[in-house]
Amino acid sequence: MKKCRRCSKPATLHITEIRDNVVHELHLGETCAQDYLSSPTTPEPEEESESIPFKFESPESLDELDHLTCPNCGITFREFRSQGRLGCPHDYIAFQAELLPLLENIHGETQHCGKFPKRAPHASQRQFQLIKLRKELGAAVDEEDYEVAAQLRDEIKSLEAELAAGEDPAE
Repeated sequence: MKKCRRCSKPATLHITEIRDNVVHELHLGETCAQDYLSSPTTPEPEEESESIPFKFESPESLDELDHLTCPNCGITFREFRSQGRLGCPHDYIAFQAELLPLLENIHGETQHCGKFPKRAPHASQRQFQLIKLRKELGAAVDEEDYEVAAQLRDEIKSLEAELAAGEDPAE
């Protein structure tokens, strides 16, 4: 959550202005927003707003986006941008370089850390933990850190045994 640039309270008004091909973002809390809107419109000083270089997309750069295509479903990145929907889960890999900055801008993160399903929360959490441990194991092996890899292997084995037996450690 963004904070007000003036008083550090949660921002409720987000203003984006483009001046001289530079995007200026201004985040204000409720009282500061009322003050800002009631005063005559004068641009905020540079130190109070975030400046982001703005690059207008030329037709040439849009043509480059047409060449980015998912090998699984065939959707282009340009189609995704116009529809706002991806075609399949493989699109996250095919368009990773373009999606990561977009997701980070929208959500503030690129790693999902949200809710788990209510129906089987413990089983899905263990499955998520198992996937995470396997990725860590692969990274440890790649880095040739065999002591950590052995510990991760043991954790994976015990978690797989729990899942196979249908045990619920939370109970």
